[in-house]
Amino acid sequence: MDARNLAQILTIQMRYTDYVFEANLAGMSEEDGFRQPEPSGNCMNWVAGHIVGSRGDTLRVLGQDSPFAADKYARYERGTEALSESEEEVSLGEILADFLAAKGGLAAGLAGLTDEMVAGKAPFSPGNNPEETVGSLLAGLVFHESYHCGQLGVLRRMTGREGVIK
Repeated sequence: MDARNLAQILTIQMRYTDYVFEANLAGMSEEDGFRQPEPSGNCMNWVAGHIVGSRGDTLRVLGQDSPFAADKYARYERGTEALSESEEEVSLGEILADFLAAKGGLAAGLAGLTDEMVAGKAPFSPGNNPEETVGSLLAGLVFHESYHCGQLGVLRRMTGREGVIK
């Protein structure tokens, strides 16, 4: 797939995840953000922070600067322990602000994709694929974000609020 087509597809998909992310966080309190699913899983604060941390990685893959420090969301990386309210992690409000601040860089990075960039070796591979390209990594990162945005919807309903996707 050429860079222009890939960029158009990913831009459309990210507009959907933007909407779902923002809608699911709307009206949620900090207390709501730490409600843990039973019997296990991550709370809304962790899932939202994980998405934003991943957006920072996506910005770097696209050659864009992140609006937040690279290590700000280290506590939200895959495999970390569940969060608790007493930890004073990043607030939902700040997570949302960082999410919104990353939008411009993502749009610019996708608009600047070239065929050479898309075909180039990815700087990392979540699946440890030695053949991972920037194009396949970007497609995977957008899927990853969509997956977790769906989790935010379930976590929202766990608080007794109505779902936002109907």
